[in-house]
Amino acid sequence: MTNVTEAVHRQAVSDAPQSLAVGDAPQSAAKTTASKPTQKTDGPMKRFGKPLIWVLVVLAVGGGGYYAWLKLRPPGLPEGFASGNGRIEATEIDVDAKIAGRITDILVDEGDSVNARQVLVHMDIRTLEAQRREAEAQLERATYAVETAEAVVRQREGDRMAAKALIDQQEAALDAAARRLARVEPMAKLNFETQQQLDDARAARNGAAASVALARATLAAAEAAIIAAKSQVVEAKEAVDAAKATIQRIVADIDDSSLETPRDGRVQFKVAQQGEVLPAGGRVLNLVDMNDVYMTFYLPTKEAGQAAVGAEARIVLDAFPDLVLPASITFVANVAQFTPKTVETEAERQKLMFRLKAQLPADLLRKYVREVKTGVPGMAYVKLDPKAQWPANLSVKMPQP
Repeated sequence: MTNVTEAVHRQAVSDAPQSLAVGDAPQSAAKTTASKPTQKTDGPMKRFGKPLIWVLVVLAVGGGGYYAWLKLRPPGLPEGFASGNGRIEATEIDVDAKIAGRITDILVDEGDSVNARQVLVHMDIRTLEAQRREAEAQLERATYAVETAEAVVRQREGDRMAAKALIDQQEAALDAAARRLARVEPMAKLNFETQQQLDDARAARNGAAASVALARATLAAAEAAIIAAKSQVVEAKEAVDAAKATIQRIVADIDDSSLETPRDGRVQFKVAQQGEVLPAGGRVLNLVDMNDVYMTFYLPTKEAGQAAVGAEARIVLDAFPDLVLPASITFVANVAQFTPKTVETEAERQKLMFRLKAQLPADLLRKYVREVKTGVPGMAYVKLDPKAQWPANLSVKMPQP
């Protein structure tokens, strides 16, 4: 009986190190155990117990996660559809200064919504106002020059009329002198007229002929003066037109110094600040057109070849995964290109891709203009087969008002 008790005691002592090793017992308990039996009982559980437990835990967690992913992942696209990732973009508009000048006032801040033809920036127009006054003075001088030139024309026309009358007078005197000479010459041959009278008659006829020639030269000079005066009128009128055009140009520059937006949009950022001097074409503001919002994405050759302009599309944004926005394909590139590095993996970048643009409806953008934000990433889905039906998870889901 004593031998049996001792055997049981030895068996208990030999088993103690194994249980303490698994349970991480204190060192004091381990010291009560004989070293020799402990060396004999070393095995796989002793050497690999802890790592094995952790491996089992990791496998269990990983398996559970994979199972959850399988259950919760979105269903794949059916036949007749394709997808690609991209970002919301919008047409950008730069508000530039037409002419060099100083910014006197900026009426909007970054993030403000603006309407078409709204004045956003005022430029300094003091120099333009001075130029306009100068041009108006030139116009006034040109107007007086026209009146003066027209008066000169009228005067030259009067000179022409006087020259014509003088010609008639001198021609009459020439005719009379010629008739008198014709009477005196035969009478002088018969000694009924003296030689002196004959000479006087000849001198009178020659003088009348010279007067006629002089009158005709005066007429020619008057006509030339009229032509010159009329050309001065034309020049004066051209000066008037030039002055008016200068005024119109300056007024247009003054109007353009109030910088407007051509479309509805949103101020994205300021490039210049109040008081800065800009060169001609200097940019002041950058806007985005909220009526032209779209997502650019890429498809491989086969799928892009089946996509058509006007095809139905859907856009799902990462920031709003529960919303499905309607869209339509407005652009399909006709030239293949490499996919940008920020879109696909390195292996996919080696494939030629085609760029597409999914446009959001204008009425939808107007309704949610304040909620629209550019740069938000997401996915674009396009219907390749017109007969295909959109899956339930891609049915249009709009935000609740």
